Amino acid sequence: MIYRNDHYGPIDRFCAKHPRFGIPNLALYIAVGQAAVGIVELIMELMRREILSSLIFYSPLILRGEIWRLVTFIFVPTDTNPFYLLLSCYVIFWTGQMLEREWGTPKFNLFYLSGVLWSIVGGMILGTASIYYIHLSFFLIIATLYSEMQVLFMFVLPIKMKWLAILDVALILFDAVRIGPIVLLVALPSFINYFIFTWPVWSLKLGFVRRRADPQVINFKRAKRQAEKKARETGGYMHKCAVCGLTDQDDPNMEFRYCSKCDGYYCYCANHINNHIHIRQD
Repeated sequence: MIYRNDHYGPIDRFCAKHPRFGIPNLALYIAVGQAAVGIVELIMELMRREILSSLIFYSPLILRGEIWRLVTFIFVPTDTNPFYLLLSCYVIFWTGQMLEREWGTPKFNLFYLSGVLWSIVGGMILGTASIYYIHLSFFLIIATLYSEMQVLFMFVLPIKMKWLAILDVALILFDAVRIGPIVLLVALPSFINYFIFTWPVWSLKLGFVRRRADPQVINFKRAKRQAEKKARETGGYMHKCAVCGLTDQDDPNMEFRYCSKCDGYYCYCANHINNHIHIRQD
């Protein structure tokens, strides 16, 4: 039997019903927060004092009333070396913004909140938790969705995303051998969260669910041809955003797409293709 997988599960339904859920540009605030904490820690080190010890996740102290650690561990950087601090903050911002553009603000915020909650649960059991693996999962998801995309490693060497993802996982395994299996246990909540949000993709890759050709794909192409023909005949616009009304005549450089989750042929500009309420006719 061939099943149709439209990737429209409970998470996507929640995001469609709550388009205003979450904080826009969340990755920017996280990156700025980590940079600020790192800079303060550098200043405190010059004064022979430290601040990170009062911010990290440590369950015995949380149970004694230091509940702020449930939030502040999000802003604890993995390294306070100025170069690595700025590099890690840039990567958090870059991958987070890319993932938010791909998924939309509600789903990205839900993913981050879910990852934090999983980490807190794991941290209360293990005694410690790290936000590093949640931020690493940003990159792993992008590599899962766009495995063949190339980036400049260290801003110089072009390399495909899938090889960088494999390298990251290999480094985690190396740390597990060098430090101990506690590394894998601390990383486990973030990987659970990663697979929850990427399961539709993996179910296709692993063959658990096979995609059936969606007739809407063909109709979208037909709709595009008809729009092009109409534009040539009338001299009018070819695409118009169903949200803001922007046309390709208003902005010739704007990219327009049809939404496969809306009932009918609704076109959206790049600003609203991942950030609109899906139109249902039932």
